[in-house]
Amino acid sequence: MRKKIIIVLTLFITLLTGCSPKENEEVIADEVTIVAGSIGGGWDLTARAVTDVLTRENLIDEEIRVLNKVGAGGELGWKYTKEQNGHVLAVNSSLLITNQLLGQSKITYKDFTPIATLAKEWEVVIVSKDSNVDSAESLMENLKEAPHDYKIGVSPRLGNDDQLSFVLASKQAGVQPEDLDFFIYENSLQVVDALLKKQIDVATMTLAEAKKYYDLNQIEVLVISSDERLTELPEIPTWSEEGVDLVFEHWRGIMGPTNMTKDEIHFWDRTIEKMVQTEEWQQTLEKYMWKGFYKNSSETSKFLEEQGKMYEDLLNVNGEK
Repeated sequence: MRKKIIIVLTLFITLLTGCSPKENEEVIADEVTIVAGSIGGGWDLTARAVTDVLTRENLIDEEIRVLNKVGAGGELGWKYTKEQNGHVLAVNSSLLITNQLLGQSKITYKDFTPIATLAKEWEVVIVSKDSNVDSAESLMENLKEAPHDYKIGVSPRLGNDDQLSFVLASKQAGVQPEDLDFFIYENSLQVVDALLKKQIDVATMTLAEAKKYYDLNQIEVLVISSDERLTELPEIPTWSEEGVDLVFEHWRGIMGPTNMTKDEIHFWDRTIEKMVQTEEWQQTLEKYMWKGFYKNSSETSKFLEEQGKMYEDLLNVNGEK
C-alpha cells in the first residue's frame, strides 16, 4: 500500500503533508483526513499545482492528495502544522506575517521551518460587468469624494496583500485609508458572489483568483498591480496608467513544522528545486500568470525575515497597527 501525503488547505494556509519513505514510514497511516474547506483560492491553486507537478513528473514515490481546511484566517491550519513531526508542510504567504503583526494571531513564521518560496503574482481590482465604475482612476476620484458610498470586498482577513495593495493605491491617490469600508469574506468565491449580488461595489484579489470569472465575462478587471501590462491580458491597465505610482507583488511559499529533521528539510529542498526546473512547472506559471520566484530553505529564511521587517514598517506607516 502506498503511503499518503496529505495536503491540508486553510483559508490562508494550505497544508501539504509529505514524508520521506524511510523516515516517516510509521508517521503516515493509511490515510489522514482533514475537514474540507475553501476550494479555488490562491492557496488551493498553489497546493494543487505543486501536487500535479510532483505527481506527473514522478518526483516523489508517495501519493499526494489535496484536502481543504478553512477557519480563523489560517489559524486552524497553522496549529495543525505546528503539532506535526515533519510530515506536514504548509503553503504560506504574507498573511502569516501580517496576522501576527495585527494581533490576529500569536503564531509567526518563526514557528515553522522554511522550505521554499515558489512564485509571486499580481493583485487586481474588480467590479461587476454592469458597474457604473469604468476605471480605477474614476474609482479613486469617487472614493475621495464619497468613500463610504463604496463597499469593498476582501478575503480572508484584513491585513493581507489584497487589502494592503488597495490601501496603498488609495493612499497614493489621495484617499484616506481609514475612510475605506472593507467587507470580509471567507474566500474569493464568496467575494465574487457578493459582487454579483450587489452586496459590495468593488473587490480586490489576486489575478489567478479573478481570472476565471473574467474569462466567464462575469466581472471587469479595472487595474492590475504589475509594472507593465501583461502580454496575456493587454487590455488591463496598470496602476501607473491610472495615475497611481504602485507596483505590488504577492508571493507564496512552503513551510513545515519547527522540528523538521535535516534529512526532511534536505528531501524537500531537493525535491522542490527539481520541481521548479520542470517544463510542467513553467507551464503552470504561465497558466496562472504567476512569476517564478524560487528560493530554497536557507534563502527563504532570510526572505521571511526581510518581509517581516518590511510589513511591520508598512503597517506602521499606513496606520494598520
